[in-house]
Amino acid sequence: MKKALITGATGGIGLEICKFLGNDHEIYILGRNEEKLINLSNKFSFIKEYFVCDISEVKSLQDFFEKISMKNLQIDVLVNNAGVTDDSLFLRMDLKKWNKVININLNSNFMISNFFSKQMIKKKWGRIVNITSVVGHTGNAGQSNYTASKAGIIGMTKSIAIELAKRNITVNSISPGFIDTEMTASLTDEQKDFIKNKIPLARIGRPEDVAYCVKFLVSDQANYITGQTIHVNGGLAML
Repeated sequence: MKKALITGATGGIGLEICKFLGNDHEIYILGRNEEKLINLSNKFSFIKEYFVCDISEVKSLQDFFEKISMKNLQIDVLVNNAGVTDDSLFLRMDLKKWNKVININLNSNFMISNFFSKQMIKKKWGRIVNITSVVGHTGNAGQSNYTASKAGIIGMTKSIAIELAKRNITVNSISPGFIDTEMTASLTDEQKDFIKNKIPLARIGRPEDVAYCVKFLVSDQANYITGQTIHVNGGLAML
């Protein structure tokens, strides 16, 4: 059974990805909140192990990589799902907010992919799926740091895909639109109605809509798909 590592596993999308891959993968989860990680591990038998890591900190990531090496844990499927927002109008954006989002959303993605791709190269098989966002393509007022990080993931995905293709490793992105998660839970009903009016399918997406796509991309049915961005946004942006 192949082993899958999902970052940001305690969030709505991350948990659904774990559930969808749990039938035919050993699941390993990475997050910052140990209490939530323990609860998930106790609740779902398909979660083999959890790792506590603050992916905004290089030292914390290096310690995580050391644990993986000591355990000789070989990951076949990597889903880079972790991400944060820290919104501010561009003219009021300070370096602290900028660096926080770039470090968590983009820099950690690079470090984690870099480490586990070396394992995949040795086995000549692997799947990497990066979760980005529709606003990485369209832009969004008040989110210059977030959109920059997500657009960076899209570009990085393409470059990595080119480099790893000859080793039978596919690298793709999924770009969700508005999904019903903790990030959108703070929206008022009026704001949600405004958003739904912009979406041709007239509804906000569900975490499982993204998880379905992840399951496909890591399967053998997608072994000729690499360097692509799959848009899961209900038609909000037809790119």
